[in-house]
Amino acid sequence: MIWQLLKRDLSLLLPGGKRGGTMLPLLFFLAVAMLYPFAVGPDAPLLARTGGGVIWVAALLAAILPLDRLIAPDLELGVFDQLALRGISEDIAIAVRIIAHWLSFAPLLLLATLPAAALLGLEGETVGLVLLGLLAGTPGLAAIGVMIAALTAGLRGGAALSGLMLIPLSVPILIFGAGSLARGDITGIALCGAISLLLLAAGPFAGGAAIRAARES
Repeated sequence: MIWQLLKRDLSLLLPGGKRGGTMLPLLFFLAVAMLYPFAVGPDAPLLARTGGGVIWVAALLAAILPLDRLIAPDLELGVFDQLALRGISEDIAIAVRIIAHWLSFAPLLLLATLPAAALLGLEGETVGLVLLGLLAGTPGLAAIGVMIAALTAGLRGGAALSGLMLIPLSVPILIFGAGSLARGDITGIALCGAISLLLLAAGPFAGGAAIRAARES
């Protein structure tokens, strides 16, 4: 049953899924990478020095875009009520949704990092650190995104509120992930991964509690 739930969530959230718009984060990510060199001018050292941080900010902002489609439609359709009747708790449903959300955007962003790095003139070692950082940090972004989507699913204007809440809560991941580029080591990436693991552990319980509260109200 869990596997079937994951397949359903992926069919909705992956590019070309029934809810559509899932290519938007990827296109936004690439658009930022293409426009940034025009904004700062043809200064190769400046691009190389700041490009990694730009990729991180673009990834963070791209993660905001699908939040309104993560929880609210299923809550309105009574999907979580049906899952509860079948013995699947909200906590498990949210855990599966976090996995599906990560699979729907993170692998594409990791692949898009390569052409984005070329546009920004990043060297091989820096590109490797960016990829490792995103691999460590995007699960935490996915967990935060689903938690916030669950918290705001029943609120009017929840989509806008989700974006406003995601940015400050994601700052620690951004600091350690992008900070590793300045130091040139993996210490920040390790801390970024630790934060992601903590969020992945707490996310299903926090999101599940929010869904239960929304259902009872």
